[in-house]
Amino acid sequence: MNRAGTDSLCSTTRDYLICSQCHRVLSKEKKMLISQPSRGPSAFIPEKEFGQSNDADKLVNRLVEEYSTSGRLDNITQVMSFHPQYLESFLRTQFYMLRMDGPLPYHYRHYIAIMAAARHQCTYLINLHVDEFLNTGGSSEWLKGLEYVPQRLKNLNEINKILAHRPWLITKEHIQKLVKTGENNWSLAELVHAVVLLAHYHALASFVFGSGINPERDPDASNGFHPVVKSKLCVCDLANDNNIENTSLTSNNIENMDSESELEALMERMKKLQEEKEEEEASQEEMATRFEKEKKESLLVISGAFDTDMVSMTNASRYIEDPGFGYKDFARRGEEHLPTFRAQDYSWEDHGFSLVNRLYSDIGHLLDDKFRMVYNLTYNTMATHEDVDTTMLRRALFNYVHCMFGIRYDDYDYGEVNQLLERSLKVYIKTVTCYPERATKRMYDGYWRQFKHSEKVHVNLLLMEARMQAELLYALRAITRHLT
Repeated sequence: MNRAGTDSLCSTTRDYLICSQCHRVLSKEKKMLISQPSRGPSAFIPEKEFGQSNDADKLVNRLVEEYSTSGRLDNITQVMSFHPQYLESFLRTQFYMLRMDGPLPYHYRHYIAIMAAARHQCTYLINLHVDEFLNTGGSSEWLKGLEYVPQRLKNLNEINKILAHRPWLITKEHIQKLVKTGENNWSLAELVHAVVLLAHYHALASFVFGSGINPERDPDASNGFHPVVKSKLCVCDLANDNNIENTSLTSNNIENMDSESELEALMERMKKLQEEKEEEEASQEEMATRFEKEKKESLLVISGAFDTDMVSMTNASRYIEDPGFGYKDFARRGEEHLPTFRAQDYSWEDHGFSLVNRLYSDIGHLLDDKFRMVYNLTYNTMATHEDVDTTMLRRALFNYVHCMFGIRYDDYDYGEVNQLLERSLKVYIKTVTCYPERATKRMYDGYWRQFKHSEKVHVNLLLMEARMQAELLYALRAITRHLT
């Protein structure tokens, strides 16, 4: 696009461009490239990939009828439908949080979802829950922003902010402040319901951005799109290669050969690691050292092309305070030491599950089923190869996310992470997990180039659930400390 075309879309200051559509502030050097948005469920996955078998279609339609709160087959559901077993567990759990008996009023549940999605400027989820909020009796006044909501809801802002970006900072004092006696206090049951919703929607924002989920179409609108839904794929996103066919990654035979050799090398490393594990296990001291090394290195993984500071001026900002607070602060400035959370001292299976189930009945079972489903999900394939045991790869993905949040498993050798996860994949994981609003199509296309889209969606499901579990572990540990 020429200079005049860029100026018509962005007002300029001395050092920055301000996008007139989404109002984000970007550096002046940003190149503006406009591309026709994809009309499928995902901007990253070709629409033709979504042709299901009749049996799969029937199952997905049944699940939507049974568990969809919006009553329609939305784009998230379509992308997740690559994995129908997981989809059923996901929809059942989400339906329980939003629609079944629980400590919180229905309109509160959707407003909390909006607050959570706003931490990552996820307009897709915000728009979805604005409609749901109004449909369940919520006041339109609250949609003007946090200053219009009851103080009780406003008090959730601090825990929303910390859980979304630096969950290791949550302490029992944060819990005590919310449950202390007074007219704006939360019961522990209400607070656990709220924490589960916050963690769910922070993690779901990671999936939305990591999978390039497109805005919903409105069949009643003449152009096929709901007029009030603003695509997250704005000019400034497109400038960062979202939704632009990245032909440089797939355009010639030489690069296809490179990606094939990458796949073979990955499989060879998996085989070698398995053989080494059978021969001799590393000592506890060595495993602890490897964890600290991986944790330190994860801080040096630069996340994406939006690495310069980005100021948020989107409509999402009305639902949050302190929009500049993020994961990046501790990593760059070194103001806080990322402590190690030993999973053996407080694990989901032995501690979190029973606490959450006691305070918010049955949600523990649903969450546990969902975590186990995604962790154990396998078709024993890797790209074009069949009869492959992918356990090692799935565990590396899940544990790398927890490593970035300071969570260590004593029985896991973190040397495997460096062996199995290439740098481009680490960049993608860190972006999707910690700064999902920066995820781009180039990042999605750039790792595991021989793998199927369904396999990359599985990666996103693993990242989403690992992130949610990490947030829950920190929050539930703080609640446990408050109770003891």
